Amino acid sequence: MIDNIQASLSYAQEQDVQDELRSYREKFYIPEQENGKPHIYLCGNSLGLQPKITKDYIQQELNDWQRYGVDGHIKAKNPWLPYNEFLTNKMAKVVGAKPIEVVVMNTLSVNLHLLMVSFYRPTKNRYKILIESDAFPSDRYAVESQLKFHGYENGLVELKPRKREDLLRNEDIEATIENQGNEIALILIGSPNYYTGQAFNIKRLAELGHKKGCIVGIDLAHGAGNLKLELHDSNVDFAAWCTYKYLNSGPGSLGGCFIHERYAKAFDLPRFTGWWGHNKETRFGMRDDFNAITGAEGWQLSNPPILSLAAINASLDIFDEVGMDALIKKSKKITAYLEVLINQINGNSVEIITPSNPDERGCQLSLRIINKDGKNVFNAITRKGIIADWREPDVIRIAPTPLYNSYEDVYNFVEILKKELKN
Repeated sequence: MIDNIQASLSYAQEQDVQDELRSYREKFYIPEQENGKPHIYLCGNSLGLQPKITKDYIQQELNDWQRYGVDGHIKAKNPWLPYNEFLTNKMAKVVGAKPIEVVVMNTLSVNLHLLMVSFYRPTKNRYKILIESDAFPSDRYAVESQLKFHGYENGLVELKPRKREDLLRNEDIEATIENQGNEIALILIGSPNYYTGQAFNIKRLAELGHKKGCIVGIDLAHGAGNLKLELHDSNVDFAAWCTYKYLNSGPGSLGGCFIHERYAKAFDLPRFTGWWGHNKETRFGMRDDFNAITGAEGWQLSNPPILSLAAINASLDIFDEVGMDALIKKSKKITAYLEVLINQINGNSVEIITPSNPDERGCQLSLRIINKDGKNVFNAITRKGIIADWREPDVIRIAPTPLYNSYEDVYNFVEILKKELKN
C-alpha cells in the first residue's frame, strides 16, 4: 500500500501532506491532555470522535423544540415526523444497500433481538445458531437467551480457531457449515471480530449458509463505516450495527438495521410491532390493525429520539461528502503503515494477531504484548497520551481511523510503544 516506508517523523509528515483527507481532521474535536496537548486518539473502534458540526445539528432541534413545542413534528426546519428518513439514503450508501433495506432505530442488541424474532425460526431438527467462539459478549448473551426462550439449552455452535492460532480459517468455517448446516437455523457472525479485527467474506457466508437452508445475519458493530460493504449484493438476510464507533454519533446512540429487499413485503414473517412500523398514511388513525410499512421501516417500534438522529445525521453528512471509497483507500494505506512500523519493532516483543491481508480487516490492528504484562504496557502508553483500547485477556486494540487520524499519529504512537516496551 505504501512504497519504501521509512520509520521517520519526516516520512509520516510527508504522507500527511499528500493525504487527500487531511483537512477532515480539523472537523473533529481531539481530546486534550492536562498539559493542553492533543491526545493521540486511536480508539474510533470503541467511540468515534465528535464532529464539530454535531452541536449545530442538535442545537437546531433544541431551538425548534423551544420555538414550536409539539408542532416541531411538522414545523421544525427538519420536521421530526419523517426525520429518520433524512438519514436513510446516506446510511444506505455507507453499507452498500438500497434505501428500502435500511432503517436507523433502537440500539444494536435490541435490534438483534428484534431481527431474531423474525429470522430465527427453529424447528425440531433445525434449531442451532452458529457464532464465533469469541463473539462480542452481547451477541453471545443475545443468541443464548434466544435459544433458551425457544426451549433449546444446547443449540450454540461455535467457530473456534485451531490450537495455538488466533484467527478462524475460512476452510474451517466452510466445513462447519457443510457438516452441520442441516441443523443450523441461523448463522450470526460479527465482522470484523471485535477482538482480533478479522473480517469475513459475508457474501461467501451467505452463499454457503443459504445452500444449506440457513438464515445468515451479520453484526457490523465494527464494520459499518469501516469496511467496504455491499450488503444488498452480499445477499445476507439481515445485518445490524451501532453508530457510535466509526460513525461518530455519540455514546449510546441509535443503531442501524439492514433487511434484504426480498423481505420488504414479507408481512407474514413473525415480528414484534409498534406504531412507528405502521403505515404512515394511517399511523395516526389510532384504531387500525397493524399494517406494516414496506421494507426495513416496518420493523420500527417507537418514534425515534430526534437529538440522537441529529447527531447521526451530522456524521453521515461528512461520510456522504467524503464517500466510502476514499475512506477505504486511506484506511488501507494508514493501517498498512501502522503494520509495517509495528513489525519493525525489535526484540519480538509485540505481535499483530489481526490478518495481514487488507481484505480481511478494517483499520483495527490487535496487538499482543509478548514476555511482558500487556496491561502494564497499555497503562504506560495511556499515561503518555495514547487513547487506545484494552481488551481482556491480552490485547491492545489500535484503530487509525481515516477521517481524523494522521500518519504522524501512527508514528508517534509506535515511538511511545517502543520506549515503553524497552522499559
